[in-house]
Amino acid sequence: MNDLNRWAPQMLSVLRIVTGLLFLQHGTQKILGFPAGDRPQPELFSQLGIGGMLELVGGVLIILGLFTRPVAFVLSGMMAVAYWQFHGLQSAYPILNGGELAALYCFVFLYFVFSGPGPWSLDARLRNRT
Repeated sequence: MNDLNRWAPQMLSVLRIVTGLLFLQHGTQKILGFPAGDRPQPELFSQLGIGGMLELVGGVLIILGLFTRPVAFVLSGMMAVAYWQFHGLQSAYPILNGGELAALYCFVFLYFVFSGPGPWSLDARLRNRT
């Protein structure tokens, strides 16, 4: 077990990178139209457009591990709002209201607020420079 524990910091970085890559797709779909979805692209300054920009820019910053804690705080809040606005009022059960992904993103981003980005990040590299 101790052999696995020593890889925990690196796996935190892997979790952050994969989460950012998955989250980024939501932004590229809304803002760039890729991959093509079944909804039209939202107006840039609409709620969905602003959400798409946060997904796009926030996803890239999470992947890079740059400004991880404040970005993760904003994205966690965004996902909490998305859950309650679009899913939570339909049913008490995320599996029934389709909100399990929003809830999971909310708590993974909240975890990054407290854990930080892990060693494979620009934040760690910048911190080690000073």
